[in-house]
Amino acid sequence: MALFVGAATLTAAVSPAAADDGPVIGGGCRGASSWVTVCVQKPGTPGSSGKNQGPGKQTGNGEKAGPQLCAEERLDPQPPASDPVWKGHKPGNGAIYTRVCVSDVVSAAAGNLNMGMPWVPQVFWAAQAPAANVDPEQLAREAVDRMLLTGPDIASPHAAGRYVVGMPMWLWVRPSPTTYGPNTASASLAGVTVTATAKVAQINWQMGDGSRVTCKGPGTPYADSYGKQDSPTCGHTYNTTSADQENGKYTVSATATWTVNWQDNAAGETGQFNETRQSQVQVAIGEVQVVR
Repeated sequence: MALFVGAATLTAAVSPAAADDGPVIGGGCRGASSWVTVCVQKPGTPGSSGKNQGPGKQTGNGEKAGPQLCAEERLDPQPPASDPVWKGHKPGNGAIYTRVCVSDVVSAAAGNLNMGMPWVPQVFWAAQAPAANVDPEQLAREAVDRMLLTGPDIASPHAAGRYVVGMPMWLWVRPSPTTYGPNTASASLAGVTVTATAKVAQINWQMGDGSRVTCKGPGTPYADSYGKQDSPTCGHTYNTTSADQENGKYTVSATATWTVNWQDNAAGETGQFNETRQSQVQVAIGEVQVVR
């Protein structure tokens, strides 16, 4: 059984479903999780009777039950009606599920569970399946991972360039789907498909001399016909040389802020988040030598 397939993109259930073995799935579990969340009373505490405590109920020592990160799966085929796991219920009245919790797996790996005995998943009856809602933003982030976005492709300044104090430097990058956008990808899970589109909203340049420049676009490519004029869109002028810097060069960093807009293609839900990527280049800034 692939209990953990897609588990990282599941959120806590909206409607709790009570199980006979004590846990209450979903509901008011404290804490946030990207998996199905199961509230379980801490084992070994006074008052631990195995009865349903309910979300956020107090344990015997006054502490609230803490959430565990678990994956749930319905057994297929279901056990026969004679199996004690039904606990008096009949097939058709609820179903039998298995649960794998991260804490149990970790304990088993450390050899601290059941005094070193082999570990098996929990098996229990529940009146209804634990509701598992797909998190569309998580799917959008998976779609972004598939885009393989990188930092800006810096065209100017470049490492082999010859730059001097007092001369305008034009800052610009070469746009592409992976370095500037737009870039579109989709990700799907449990019948839900989310499409995300990413594009650079701005580039923050750190020039190495303490100066910062924020540019809303990729910048304007320089041409000889522009002469010594300033860039109309994105530029910087150095006032000091890089002679006292390590290797005699300034480290120029260009950090792109990508804006990602996503949409759930089924429900129409939309959202937005940002991603950042950075590139660097080292440039030498000299002084104009005047011959007399």
